[in-house]
Amino acid sequence: MPLTLDPEVAEAFAPFVPPPGSTPPPAGDVAARRAVLEPVFRHGDTAQPFPDGVTAADHELATGDGATIRARWYTRADAPGVPGPAVVYAHGGGMIAGDVDLFHGTAARYVAASGTPILSVDYRLAPEHPHPTPVEDVYTALVWLHEHAAELGVDPARIGVFGDSAGGGLAAAVAILARDRGGPAIAQQILVMPMLDDRTVTPDPQLAPFAVWTWDDNRTGWGALLGPAAGGADVPAHAAPARVADPAGLPPAYIEVGQLDIFRDEDLTYAMRLARAGVPVEFHLHPGVPHEFDFIAFGSAAARRALADRVRVLASL
Repeated sequence: MPLTLDPEVAEAFAPFVPPPGSTPPPAGDVAARRAVLEPVFRHGDTAQPFPDGVTAADHELATGDGATIRARWYTRADAPGVPGPAVVYAHGGGMIAGDVDLFHGTAARYVAASGTPILSVDYRLAPEHPHPTPVEDVYTALVWLHEHAAELGVDPARIGVFGDSAGGGLAAAVAILARDRGGPAIAQQILVMPMLDDRTVTPDPQLAPFAVWTWDDNRTGWGALLGPAAGGADVPAHAAPARVADPAGLPPAYIEVGQLDIFRDEDLTYAMRLARAGVPVEFHLHPGVPHEFDFIAFGSAAARRALADRVRVLASL
């Protein structure tokens, strides 16, 4: 039986399907992809209302290379007065697009639904800032949250890392980086359709009709991050987590991906490798949906199921 697209998702995606005969930008064209991606992010972020009872405050964080990045702290007004959990969140965008403003409502809705505060990181993007800058920026936010846990009402033993797409890859990379450096403890890694493997560049004919993020897009994102090293033998796991030699000792992982997502196989493989190394794993393969399906088809039953699981994991930290 051939793969098919969930009807509710197909209906929501229809306005965003390129017209017949249109030519996608060639691999390597970052500017053209930003011009396409960022309006879609803005639509997905603002199509749902900003939740009541959530406050947001920006902080400036000093990075190891002497720069300053922004991180936005989201909390719910009715937060209890005792230390509780929190997560560092990295947005999606293929390593080349997005910022905290384009995911402002998204982060706030997670906080409203789960009660768990979020520190959303405005990490610097490739190719202007190639590896290791993006992962180091997210790691900086993790360290900052641990250092300011007491004043923010956070239990440092209950801090997780969370991200979708490229942000999911960065969350996974930060978990490896923290383990390898003996850095801050991470209670949970929440990896939503994560971008993990720079070697995912060969089209799959079964998935090609449904590819929202394509193999040319993937080649562009990884090429921007890694330059000519992408796909080669010397890519570090702190850049592409699928390259990790030994996953033992990594934090418990929640991983999900759509069955029609080009990241399906790399995410399945990563979940299996973590599990075989003794890392607790919860894995979900969502049938009939492509990459970032929930961002556009947020009203679909598939998106509601996925959101309920993410909120459950966030709330249980």
